[in-house]
Amino acid sequence: MGNSLKAIVAFVPSDQCQKYLLEDLEEMPVDRMVDLSGRQLRRLPLHICSFRELVKLYLSDNNLNHLPPELEQLQNLQILALDFNNFKALPLVVCTLKQLCILYLGNNKLCSLPLELRLLQNLKTLWIESNCLRFLPEVVCELNLLKTLHAGSNALRTLPTQLRCLQELRTIWLSGNVLSEFPPVLLDMPFLEVIDVDRNSIRFFPSLAHLPGLKLVIYDHNPCRNAPKVAKGVRRVGRWSEETPEPRKRSGAVIEITLDEKPSPPPAAKPEPE
Repeated sequence: MGNSLKAIVAFVPSDQCQKYLLEDLEEMPVDRMVDLSGRQLRRLPLHICSFRELVKLYLSDNNLNHLPPELEQLQNLQILALDFNNFKALPLVVCTLKQLCILYLGNNKLCSLPLELRLLQNLKTLWIESNCLRFLPEVVCELNLLKTLHAGSNALRTLPTQLRCLQELRTIWLSGNVLSEFPPVLLDMPFLEVIDVDRNSIRFFPSLAHLPGLKLVIYDHNPCRNAPKVAKGVRRVGRWSEETPEPRKRSGAVIEITLDEKPSPPPAAKPEPE
């Protein structure tokens, strides 16, 4: 079915038209995954909520702005993709899905997140990039098992100090925000492995050499006057990344730190839960 025809049919709320968009998806697939991405859906068909053993539900790239309360029946759901839709607020029913490990909310119109998000205590990966967030909601700091946070392309100016409580956090992507300084709270998070502050407004970088877990820092496209100092073996992507501003001295000799290769950019594919 062509996308133009789908778009026209999507405006018709009849069950027959919605079934047409679903292409006769009437029974839960054997792999317990339903992918309805790019179907021009304006509402989630209720019979999907009857697939109670469903583990993965992809609703990306539709025209959704709300979800039915019946979604609460999907208590085995581990992955939910709501990115590239029209959500101005996260439907509270999402916060009842307590087995969620990965939640994609990118490319919507979210200005905040509900306090009920704290109920998702199994969440390990949260994507909230390309929304309208002017601050990182503090409720994110209550997701104790969170390992990966994608918060790029918003309007973040700072990060809450409570973020240091997320001791399982290993990767934080903050590219494309309006940070004018390197977030101080990140200096108190020795367990971080990847820090991405690409495309911000940071003019000076403090030393990151004291972060023992750090493996990669991306700081390109900032109006910075210096490169962040890092421990030996840590990869840097940005201006002066192939040289050390102040060469280290050891036993009277100058030791130059060079990097032979640059790491790959943030993964385009969505990860599976561990």
